Amino acid sequence: MTFSDITTEEKNRVLSELADVKDDFAKRGWFPGTSGNLSMRVGDFDAEQFHFAVTASGKDKAARTPEDFLFVDKDGKACETTSLKPSAETLIHCEIYRLTGCGAVFHVHTVFNNLISEYYGDQGHVPIQGIELIKAFNIWEENAAIEVPVLPNYAHIPSIAELVPGVLQEKVPGILLRNHGIYVWGKNAFEARKHLEAFEFLFEVMYRGLLLKK
Repeated sequence: MTFSDITTEEKNRVLSELADVKDDFAKRGWFPGTSGNLSMRVGDFDAEQFHFAVTASGKDKAARTPEDFLFVDKDGKACETTSLKPSAETLIHCEIYRLTGCGAVFHVHTVFNNLISEYYGDQGHVPIQGIELIKAFNIWEENAAIEVPVLPNYAHIPSIAELVPGVLQEKVPGILLRNHGIYVWGKNAFEARKHLEAFEFLFEVMYRGLLLKK
């Protein structure tokens, strides 16, 4: 499916849904200093050809304007003539879509995901076990354990993107960048938001648990 094959109605639906998610996350304080980025796929998925809407670079995410998003292809290149630039980290979104075929990818910077990713950074993953909200990832066994990957926060974004295939896990829909933020994904915006809320809860529990041990 080419970009021109995607209906205007589908494009508008995705833009509207992304705008609602952006408003919600902005109210939670998850976009400090214009940081973070959101995307949703449009049209059918093929690993060799897909398209998605992504936040434009440098925008105030607490505001809602017609210039908040643009459409890009599998390489992160704009699909339409525009003066907007995609988020600097769009290549990481590209890799996640290519590898998972998901419908939405959200990236936010929070205090808890920064602290936890730094604390476990040398270990390369955050070990989480026995906390109820692991079930948000459709993992139901008793005392379940997961490991959330932590990647180095290189200034050169392609260097991060090329590491994603080596750490992405089918059952753990999230990847941390050390002392930076988290990427989460889901089959649609609802599922990606559910995963993000669950990760943020887990990281806060982990952080407060570490404080209790001191």
